[in-house]
Amino acid sequence: MTKARLDSWEVSEAFWRRVEPLIPQPPVRSEKKFFARKAGGGRKPKDPRLVFEAIVYVLRTGCQWKALPPERFGSASAIHRRFLEWEKAGLFVALWQAGLAEYEEMEGIAWRWQSIDGALLKAPLARESVGPNPTDRGKKWKQANVVGRRPWRPAVDHRDRSQSK
Repeated sequence: MTKARLDSWEVSEAFWRRVEPLIPQPPVRSEKKFFARKAGGGRKPKDPRLVFEAIVYVLRTGCQWKALPPERFGSASAIHRRFLEWEKAGLFVALWQAGLAEYEEMEGIAWRWQSIDGALLKAPLARESVGPNPTDRGKKWKQANVVGRRPWRPAVDHRDRSQSK
């Protein structure tokens, strides 16, 4: 029985067919170099689709790498290592460019109307227009006296140190 709808982090077959050609191939082992371990030794690399689905899971859920469900994706460190390799190889830039090109063909991007919005500094007049920070509502602005004690005051309010005693 198949689900009618995939979860937001699951990679559909149609999407995977578009992503798979962009996945970088692992480096080929040099014949001239001497290796202590024979070719093919060690663990087999994780399935690229599983790795890509784990990366999409992190992006969609916002979880940390170490919080990836191990029963579904395996070692979070291995997934993150492959993510860094793919990022260095330019997979995500290529994926972004392919997505833009496909959207351009389907809908057409109105490049003339594109804009970027961002704030780098605090708004100087924001306090006047929006009021105090709502997270500061319960805070007392003056230090409360300790119950049962008199407030501390210096014995002399002001002493001019230039005058001799």
